[in-house]
Amino acid sequence: MPLYLNFEEMNKIMISFIWYLIIGGILGWLAGVILGKDIPGGIIGNIIAGIIGSWIGSMVLGNWGWKVSDFYVFPALIGAIVLIFIVSLILKGMRKAT
Repeated sequence: MPLYLNFEEMNKIMISFIWYLIIGGILGWLAGVILGKDIPGGIIGNIIAGIIGSWIGSMVLGNWGWKVSDFYVFPALIGAIVLIFIVSLILKGMRKAT
């Protein structure tokens, strides 16, 4: 087994990573739109919320529904919505405390 990646393998990895970021950003943005909340951090916050939310959604709800670039859309979106809701409650509580 070689210890290096050829050009085709590296290309597949890079394309998968780019799709991962795009789909994570779209899911985070869509969850924020559904909740009517702004996600701190802008596009980076959307990507993080989408990726972490999809992980939470997949762990809790399983893998079902449409699959786009390693994301199962419905559990990922529900997980991102829950994550954004919890983060917004925490941030709201922190603002009131100060």
